[in-house]
Amino acid sequence: MIWPWQDRQRRFSALKAGAFALMLAPAAWLGYQLDDGQLGIYPLWLGGLTYWSGVWATALLFLALAITPAITIFRWRSLVDVRRMVGVTALVYSLAHIPIYFALRSWNFAFILNETATRPSLIAATISTIGLIVLGATSLDAAVARMGMRGWQRLHNTVYAVAALALLHALLSRGSFPEQYLMSGAFLWLMLWRALDRYRWGGNATALALLAVASSLCTGLTEAVRLWLDRGYDPLQTLSFNFTLDLGVPPAWTILALGLAIALAAAVRNAPGLMPAAIAARKVG
Repeated sequence: MIWPWQDRQRRFSALKAGAFALMLAPAAWLGYQLDDGQLGIYPLWLGGLTYWSGVWATALLFLALAITPAITIFRWRSLVDVRRMVGVTALVYSLAHIPIYFALRSWNFAFILNETATRPSLIAATISTIGLIVLGATSLDAAVARMGMRGWQRLHNTVYAVAALALLHALLSRGSFPEQYLMSGAFLWLMLWRALDRYRWGGNATALALLAVASSLCTGLTEAVRLWLDRGYDPLQTLSFNFTLDLGVPPAWTILALGLAIALAAAVRNAPGLMPAAIAARKVG
């Protein structure tokens, strides 16, 4: 048995140990908030746990999708060693989300079944969770050997559809929260980055800066359109909130800041003085 903080040779790995601690951090933080009363009294805290367990499940799924861009942009190849851990942890948070939701609905399975069959957000969540379970069950090396690399890769490419359904569940859920639009912007960035990378622009700082701007604009538009469709709010008024801090930092600006930070990091990483001599010589000649 290989422990989460060990590499394949069963040696201690600082990278895997750090990633494992990071995976446990959201659960530890929710436990602290629950114990400290920050989520309210029973049964109110069930609503908070339902919401945040779902947010973290989706965020970790997106983090797993971010491993490939991080490897390409920062040339941090060892990150591939923690991709499975991140994906499996997303599955664990998703599975934990289910009984918390059942408890929120007082374990009324007739009501739960009716909601699951009639609410679009829960239909999307159910399909996404089933897909994530399949991906998690086939993430082991034995599954790769049984299915063959090509068949295994085809199956695991469905992670993009699974992630899209998870995001759809978040956007169709009741209420309007910044995290919904942050995840929308992050998902758009991740998908557009893959399109860029097909043309070998995945590590280009200029392309990444333009990607940051595009993702930010689409984040703001997603918020405006959703609130218009769901609540009838004037889209122009919603967009105007992106130019004030009265409601906190707008999600669109957060996505822009993160995207530009990645572009800046890529520019620094690609600076000739920081590249190995062989790579620099290849770029010159």
